[in-house]
Amino acid sequence: MRLTVLNVGYPLAKVSQSTAGGTEQVLATLDKALAGAGHRSLVLAPSGSQSRGLLVPVRIPSGTLDHEAKQEAHRLFKQVLDRTVAHYSIDVVHMHGLDFSNYLPRADVPVIITLHLPLSWYATQALRPLCADINLVCVSKAQARTVPGGVRIKTIITNGVDLTRFRPQSRKGNYVLAMGRICPEKGFHFALDAAQQAGANLIIAGAVFQYPEHQDYFEKMIRPRLNGSARFIGPAGGARKPELLAGAKCLLVPSLAPETSSLIAMEAMASGTPVIAWKSGALEEIVTPGKTGFLVGSVQEMAEAMASVDSIVPSACRDEAEKRFSSLRMTAEYLKLYRASVVATSVPELQAA
Repeated sequence: MRLTVLNVGYPLAKVSQSTAGGTEQVLATLDKALAGAGHRSLVLAPSGSQSRGLLVPVRIPSGTLDHEAKQEAHRLFKQVLDRTVAHYSIDVVHMHGLDFSNYLPRADVPVIITLHLPLSWYATQALRPLCADINLVCVSKAQARTVPGGVRIKTIITNGVDLTRFRPQSRKGNYVLAMGRICPEKGFHFALDAAQQAGANLIIAGAVFQYPEHQDYFEKMIRPRLNGSARFIGPAGGARKPELLAGAKCLLVPSLAPETSSLIAMEAMASGTPVIAWKSGALEEIVTPGKTGFLVGSVQEMAEAMASVDSIVPSACRDEAEKRFSSLRMTAEYLKLYRASVVATSVPELQAA
């Protein structure tokens, strides 16, 4: 069955394989897999995004991403999404944004919504859609356990990464790494504290988006503490990301959010690099203590764990990634869900005929 799938991104984040956001990386991976398998893939995303299939760009407001900019982006996304569904014979709409309820399509078409973020961040009413053709997907068992009453989750599909991009290297560098979106909930200031206590050289890589709270966090909590042993190198895309991950002694994940998944932790393991992470959310499902890294509960424990990373065998990290974190497994599961959604929608029509 050849499908036409429209993946809809978050209005304020461009889609590409090098984007800092895990949501955008998953979307890009699905688009690539769909196009590579001979399906028709469409991606609705902000202008400047990249896609393997047909890109449907939306020119969103530039500059500071405040409340007014978000509202205007919602309006534009809704307008273009309805027009796209009406113009193309779409089999499935797959939505990925936190704010999906603001631009759900009007047309009678199966809708899959992947809930990439902590469920408490979504409006509860938005998770109780009235349409039977809407399928909510969680990305981890930990996330699914937090579902509020009255909300039905039909499917759990854990995330995966492209294992061909990330591989171990023969020698490690003399640095520890923290990588991701630079914002308060990711807790990079704790990585700075822990690296300082451990006497480790820290590299922080990631993007600082144009949200006022993100820029304020970077200017107050990160920039003043950068020095010869703590460097910020900005976004790391292309070949630089795999090189940084493979060369790091370990990856630090001090996120304050109850992480629903962690692509960067999966990529680190695929690179043969152990992960030291807060003991919370899906990180407890991803990291196996003593085998692929350590789960900690404080800055002091994170600093102490850095002294033990040499006991982690890089090949064990890679083996775990190959068993559990392949994007091939993830995309196969989504493709199966797409087909099931199309069949489920067409059955009533056949019965009526």
